[in-house]
Amino acid sequence: MNLPPLHRAAALGLLAALGLGGVAGCSSADSAPRTAEVRKSAPDVSPAPSGTASATSTSTSTSTDIGWVQLMTPMNQQAVKLLTLAAERAAEPRVRAFAVRLRTGHEAELNRLRPLLTRMGLPLTDVHAGHDMPGMVTEQDLEAAHAAEGPALDRLVLARIRDHLRQSAQVSRSEITAGGRADARELARALVTAREGFLAELERLPGAVRALG
Repeated sequence: MNLPPLHRAAALGLLAALGLGGVAGCSSADSAPRTAEVRKSAPDVSPAPSGTASATSTSTSTSTDIGWVQLMTPMNQQAVKLLTLAAERAAEPRVRAFAVRLRTGHEAELNRLRPLLTRMGLPLTDVHAGHDMPGMVTEQDLEAAHAAEGPALDRLVLARIRDHLRQSAQVSRSEITAGGRADARELARALVTAREGFLAELERLPGAVRALG
C-alpha cells in the first residue's frame, strides 16, 4: 500500500509496525500533540493479597500504543455515524440489522477506548480530524450517504464499512504484535476477533457482491 508520509509522531510506531510509510491526508503542517518517544502511563495499582504489601505495576505506552488508540477511537466514532444512518435508512432489512449490531459493537469498543486514552494520559480530542485516512469514514462519505437512497445507499455503506473493518483489523493486529501495553493489546485482540466475524457476515449480505466487486 503506497501512502504519503504521516507527520503525526504519535502514530509513527504503529505505521512502522505495519510497514507503511504513512497515512493519506496528514500533511507536513500537522504538528504532533506528543512525541514518538516511549512513554510511561500512571501506575496501575492492583489489590494486594491479604497480609502483603500493595503490588504496583507500571504499564509502558509505546508509540505503537499511542498511534493505535488515537487512530482507532476516531475510526470507530466516524463508523458509528455511518452505521446510524444505515440502521435508519438502508433499503435491505438485513443491512439495517447488520448496521445496528455493528454500531452496538463499536459503541462498546469506544467505551473501552476512551478510558484507555485517559489512562495513557492522552487527550480525548480527535488528533486526526479532517484527515482522509485508510479505513476512516470521512465527512464526504457521510454527505454522500445522506444524499443516496435505496440500493445505492446500501452499496455505499457496505463498501465503506468493509474498508473500515479491514483497515481497523490490520492496524489492531500490529498493536497486538508491537504494542507495549497489556490492556491495549487485549482490546486489540477483541477488536480483531469482532472485525473478522463482521467481515464474514458483511460479505454474505444482499448487495455485497455488487458493492464489493
